[in-house]
Amino acid sequence: MSERKKLQHKDYTIAWISALPHELSAAQCMLDEEHEALEVADFDENTCTLGRIGKHNVVMAVLGAGAYGKVSAAVRADQIKMTFPNIRFGLMVGVGGGVPDEDHDVRLGDVVVSQPSNGFGGVIQYDLGKTGPGGHLTRNNQLNQPPDVILTALAALKAKHIRKRKLEDLMGYHKKMVEEYDLKESEYQGAENDILYDAEYLHVKGQPTCARCDKAHAIERDPRPSTVPGIHYGNIASGDQVMKDGITRDRISNELGGVLCFEMEGAGLMNSFRSLNIRGICDYCDSHKNKRWQSYAAAIAAAYAKDLLSVVPANKVVDEPTLSGSGAATTTGEASEANHTSSVAPPKQSYGSRVWSGNVNSGGGPIIQGDQNSGHDINFSWNNR
Repeated sequence: MSERKKLQHKDYTIAWISALPHELSAAQCMLDEEHEALEVADFDENTCTLGRIGKHNVVMAVLGAGAYGKVSAAVRADQIKMTFPNIRFGLMVGVGGGVPDEDHDVRLGDVVVSQPSNGFGGVIQYDLGKTGPGGHLTRNNQLNQPPDVILTALAALKAKHIRKRKLEDLMGYHKKMVEEYDLKESEYQGAENDILYDAEYLHVKGQPTCARCDKAHAIERDPRPSTVPGIHYGNIASGDQVMKDGITRDRISNELGGVLCFEMEGAGLMNSFRSLNIRGICDYCDSHKNKRWQSYAAAIAAAYAKDLLSVVPANKVVDEPTLSGSGAATTTGEASEANHTSSVAPPKQSYGSRVWSGNVNSGGGPIIQGDQNSGHDINFSWNNR
């Protein structure tokens, strides 16, 4: 085995943050080259993986065991930008729960990307605001959008995917990961195991799978011609709760003008750590969620992130301001080692029917009418997601 290259802290320009170990594992499989570890300051609790993807030197970190939500993500991100002074932006890459509707045929194993939409910056903290009369929550959603270099790259990648509809590069990254590391659990899990139920229909209690769930409550969707995932661009809802209720999922999405996905960490990054949120869909945010699709969803999200970095010019990255400094852009070579001391759209009508045809790759925000109260539960620990 060849000796790993050792760089300096100032040589790294992109941070890749994951919440769960299998998300970090998928990220590590995307490295073209892994670098030797570097010492970190006493305040930095991160155990980082360092390496190269294409022309970019990347820092990879994961939240600590048992640490979940936006606060943990924000703490990790702050430590990274203090230890690695030339980080320009971050990628938050992992799994999330999908919000499908007639306009956005989000399915298990698809990828959702936080593109600004409907007046929001791509990530919405849905549980932050002021509760008024009748329990109405007035949300305060002033989160920044991703940096321009990333938004430009998103447009370039969309164009690439229009030309290459089979997503050959993305799927190639995934295939190499599965074969090279013998990760059978990261393979596609099969359309027969992707069932979307009516929001009102609860999972059979005590059952680990949906084998005993009534398929009469399943929403009929047209079969896809291949296993190539859909890529969806729009707003992602972020909060400190695991969403496990279809009615609440649809109600909040409707209130926000439509979201494509729910997750728990992104809101902690956007204002102090410019980043893009990339999520592989592993469940539908309802009571039927289980872990079967998590490894595949994490792998596909990681493969998308690598595909994205392939169209990001390295010289444009260093033109961006550093996250640790005063905002003035500096090139990697100019950084000193001394720095290493320390409005909503109106709601649509309900879909009404349980038969969808779906549009796989459309962008914007999905909207489902739904404003019912139920006994459905929301978990407050991401450990069971």
